[in-house]
Order: sequence, then C-alpha cells, then structure tokens
Amino acid sequence: MTATVAAPPPTSVETRRRVFPFTAIVGQEEMKLALLLNVIDPKIGGVMIMGDRGTGKSTTIRALADLLPEIDVVADDPFNSDPHNPEMMSEAARDRLGAQGTVPITQQKVPMVDLPLGATEDRVCGTIDIEKALSEGVKAFEPGLLAKANRGILYVDEVNLLDDHLVDVLLDSAASGWNTVEREGISIRHPARFVLVGSGNPEEGELRPQLLDRFGMHAEIRTVKTPTLRVQIVEQRSAFDHNPQDFTAQHQTEQESLQQQIVKAQQGLPTVELDYDFRVKISEVCAALDVDGLRGDIVTNRAAKALAAFEGRNEVTVEDIQRVVTLCLRHRLRKDPLESIDSGYKVQQVFGQVFGVQPIESE
Repeated sequence: MTATVAAPPPTSVETRRRVFPFTAIVGQEEMKLALLLNVIDPKIGGVMIMGDRGTGKSTTIRALADLLPEIDVVADDPFNSDPHNPEMMSEAARDRLGAQGTVPITQQKVPMVDLPLGATEDRVCGTIDIEKALSEGVKAFEPGLLAKANRGILYVDEVNLLDDHLVDVLLDSAASGWNTVEREGISIRHPARFVLVGSGNPEEGELRPQLLDRFGMHAEIRTVKTPTLRVQIVEQRSAFDHNPQDFTAQHQTEQESLQQQIVKAQQGLPTVELDYDFRVKISEVCAALDVDGLRGDIVTNRAAKALAAFEGRNEVTVEDIQRVVTLCLRHRLRKDPLESIDSGYKVQQVFGQVFGVQPIESE
C-alpha cells in the first residue's frame, strides 16, 4: 500500500479498462440519484443500498467512479492529497509545500476502493512500524485502504455482515474527513475524505439502527419485474461483454454530458438557496416522524440543495425536497432492531401533510 502515486496511464476510451457505462444502466433510479447527490456533495454522508442479489449494485458504483472526471493530486503522495488545499494535504505534502512553495501535480481517476469483507482494522486504517519509529526516530507509516480512498469512493459490499466496530471506524472517517492511527504513543493523521457506499441484502440481516442513522441516505433496490426491461438489461449486458469498446463508444456522448452536469453542479452548489420556510417544514417533518437527533434535518437540506444544483437551479423547490426526503429519512424511523425499514409510505404521508402536497406513491 506504500506504492507512490505515479502519473496515470492514458485514460482515453481506447486505452482505459472497460467499465459498464453509468448512463447505460436501466432502472434503479433511487440508487443512481442517491449516488449522484453524494458525489455532488460528499457531506451528505454516504449511501446505504439494500436490495436483492444480482441487481447491479457493484456495477453501478464502479460505473459512477469511472464516469467522474480526473482530479489533481500531489505527485508521489499515497494519500491523493489535494494540491490546491493545504488543509486537506498529508503532513509530508504540506511540509514539501512549506519548504518549496509548490508541489508537483499530476492527474488521476477518482479512486474507487472495494473493501473486502474480511479486512482487519490495520488493513483499513494503516499501521505504524513501532520498531522503525523507535530505532530511527521516524514515523514509519504503512497506509491503509482509507488512505487510498481519500477523495474517492469507498465501497463496502455486505456491510451488514461487517464487524460493527469497523463500520464505526469507516463512518467516523467519512464524517470527519480524517483518519488517525495511534500506536504506543505515536500518532499519524492523514486526510480520508470519501463517499462511503455500503450495500447488502436484507435477508442476511440489517445494520443496527444506530449505525444506519449515520449513513446520509438509504436507497432500496428491487429486481426488475417488467419482462421487456429485463430483456433490455440482459441484451445490454451481452452487448457490453461481446464488444466493450463499441458499447462504450455508443454511450460516450451521454457519459460526457452527465460528467459535465456533475461538474457544474459541484461548482454551483455553494450558490443554491433553500428558503427558510422550507427549512422549518423539513424540521416539522422530522419532528412528526419522531426522528432522533438532527442528522435527518441536515441531510435532507443538503440533498435537496444538491438536487437543485444537479438540475441547474439555484433555488430549492418543494419537488426537490419531496424527491429526496424518503431517501434521507426512511432508515431513521426504526426504534426497534426487529422492525423493517419503511418503504417510503410513512415519510411521504407526513411530508404531504406538512407541505400540503400530494404524496408520491412508493412502488
């Protein structure tokens, strides 16, 4: 994991490893919307995706990472440090900036790290070589997966089967943007700002409500039932497997258009306004649903702004809030671990009463 960040190979359509195009994915609108909004505003807090096996969870997440534009990073830095923001640099990169007044810059694809189910805390957080630190007086740090995921996407499949302590570590890093490793009085801290995406199958168990609440959004995905759509999905997958280059080229225009839309949304997000009366009503909805804490209020506000930015507007509408409110609140209603997560009916009913609009019927 200590390999330096070298200049990436060419990333043209002709040379890059083929990934199924994001714009070619049929259905699963909840999941796609939640992922896009988190990419626009990572402070939303990540996505928990629960649904049937074989519904394209991993494919969609890899497709999103591949869709995103390249980012500037400090060359030869294992933490993907942002060369334009000293506050989000590793200690070594910041020292180099202070000594030289500048840092070498290269570009790379947004990192997408797949966390294996059996990963240990050392593998995730990184380790300190105590012997080297004591004998040579240097902080010998072996970066972990959190370092590799900085400024990218960290994907945990079957997160409901992961040890609760490790889930806590991931959520803490995702929320703070930093990872701290302490061993024998020696402390190392490095940036670890990433979009945390967890997925799982409800049949194999749910996360505890306390952990679920810390995911910004919760998307439900189901197996497509419509025969024509199932055929379309199968045919698209077959076409991609048969000739990935041609299939990718067919969707290149759509991919570039969506990429530009995301970039504009990220740039326009700070200018988006959310009316005070809407903010009060969002909190009324959370109070009426007996949502613990203020995470629900904060995430709903952020997600609504991100959606407005994504659609090129600088003011949030009632429709924006209605489209994201279920994703932001459904997993915060559980008070008993044995209860199932609301499909959206209860959230939409309360939203309709508070805002005076017709609820959106859940599938």
